[in-house]
Amino acid sequence: MERLTEVLRIVLPVVVMLLLGMLCRRKALITRNGIDALKTVAVQIGLPAVLLHTFAAAEYSWATLVVPLIMFLVCVLGWLLGKWLGGALGMKNRFVPFLTTGFEAGMLGYALFTLLYGSERLPDFARIDLGQVLFVFTLYKALLGRGEPHTRDEGDMRRLLKEMILSPIILAILAGVILGVSGAYQALVPSGAADVLDACTDFLSAPVSALILLSIGYDLVFRDIPWAETLKAAGLRLGVMAALGGCVLLLFHLLWPQAQWDRAVWLMFLLPPPYVLPVFSTDEGQRVYLSSALSVSTLITLAGFVLLAVIG
Repeated sequence: MERLTEVLRIVLPVVVMLLLGMLCRRKALITRNGIDALKTVAVQIGLPAVLLHTFAAAEYSWATLVVPLIMFLVCVLGWLLGKWLGGALGMKNRFVPFLTTGFEAGMLGYALFTLLYGSERLPDFARIDLGQVLFVFTLYKALLGRGEPHTRDEGDMRRLLKEMILSPIILAILAGVILGVSGAYQALVPSGAADVLDACTDFLSAPVSALILLSIGYDLVFRDIPWAETLKAAGLRLGVMAALGGCVLLLFHLLWPQAQWDRAVWLMFLLPPPYVLPVFSTDEGQRVYLSSALSVSTLITLAGFVLLAVIG
């Protein structure tokens, strides 16, 4: 009975917020502009606060440099595998390789990980996330933009580069790493200034999980899904992620036998592709295809989340 209660404590808040998001869409309680505003608050303000604190308070070692590098290379490999396997399976949509790499950690991963394992374990997840964040904000977006050169001029690419560099997420990670590596954060502990900083970041990040899950529930739409193509894409991602995740776990165990990063790796490789994908499509058919693939991949993530909650 205690185990059931613990599982419900973790899973039920997620289910409730997703259902509330769906209800808000069906009853028009929140407009599309409203839900976009909630996403902006969560991703541009709340999540950077989480990342700033996480990286400032983290312990740094050579693994902090190597793990992000490994994850960056894994993301590149995921893209290459998607391109090769997609072609071999007759999947001609140019977005297929982008569905087999990258992880929606910002809009989903941190919320689910915190519910599963608590905020004190977030540095484990953030360390693994850093490499894929750098990949998504650099090479991933560059490859997406390259795919349709006729729709993007040089000014567009400059704006894209500026967005990458000045992204609140990137700036928060950079500030947190500087505070952590330099020892500045630890130097603030005796005076109590670190507690003040923690209080600010905790206050800003408190509603992040609820806002994100409400937004995801709002966007979970299963009407008019091209199921054959969508399940094929979701299945391809699941296979690629299972293979890459298994290799990453094996490599981590070989390099750092004492590290307890298995749970962070499991959740990371269960996550759907980045939710930004449909924005880069100029064709309505492609947008439907991508939105459908993201919705189904999100359901797979939530099923995996429930399984992780059950096994502990």
